[in-house]
Amino acid sequence: MAKSMLIIDPQNDFCDPRGALYVPGAFEDSKRLSSVLDRYIDRFDSIHVTLDTHYSYHIAHPVFWLDSEGRHPDPFTIITADDVRNGKYRPSVSDLDAYALRYVENLSSGGKYALCVWPPHCLIGSWGHALSGDLHSALVRWEHRIPGRAVHFIQKGSNSLTEHYSAIRAEVSIPGNKDTDANEGLITALKGMDSILIAGEALSHCVANTVRDLIQYIDPCKLTVCIDLCSNVKGFEHLGTAFRDEASRLGVCFLTSDACFS
Repeated sequence: MAKSMLIIDPQNDFCDPRGALYVPGAFEDSKRLSSVLDRYIDRFDSIHVTLDTHYSYHIAHPVFWLDSEGRHPDPFTIITADDVRNGKYRPSVSDLDAYALRYVENLSSGGKYALCVWPPHCLIGSWGHALSGDLHSALVRWEHRIPGRAVHFIQKGSNSLTEHYSAIRAEVSIPGNKDTDANEGLITALKGMDSILIAGEALSHCVANTVRDLIQYIDPCKLTVCIDLCSNVKGFEHLGTAFRDEASRLGVCFLTSDACFS
């Protein structure tokens, strides 16, 4: 039976307590994940790792927005379509006024999360963008087990005009930018697997949206979220609970990593 591991955004900014957007519990998740990869090294036919990848100027970072007094909003500010319509928040680049309103309206009409202004995180070239040392070493050991084999790394989020929680597609696609459309290569690779284990950060956001998108292409019964290898963003635990209930009803499994191999 072909088994794949899909690891979502296991980066320092999420998984290290010093990170810009540390997810409580993610440090321990990362340690356990490294151990799982070593203990079951011969059980994975492929490993895919996504990397949240941002410029400092990004629609979900403070510098993109100004409030009615000309100040950048604080991290964790929620911006709704009504906020933009009534001038409570506006883009710092005035040419993007119309786009910003359409964007938050699209989020709302598409049933997506309201736009959250996050602390700048996973900036290209930064320490926060990198994997933890333990996890990186475990991935290299898996590669070396069969010479010529390679972990498949997927960068997402480098288009500054849209959020990109899911490994599959951006929250709002940008016409003419294929990186914001469905990742057909990843979808095809995962379709060929009998079982896909999913780990990483955060359960409430990027793991949840990845699974939601995957089940549009793949039998949900092939998907298992490793509950001991992912955690919720602090303050958004309710989103993780809602996702788990929703996905379970559709046939996605939620197990500990060891139970996946018992």
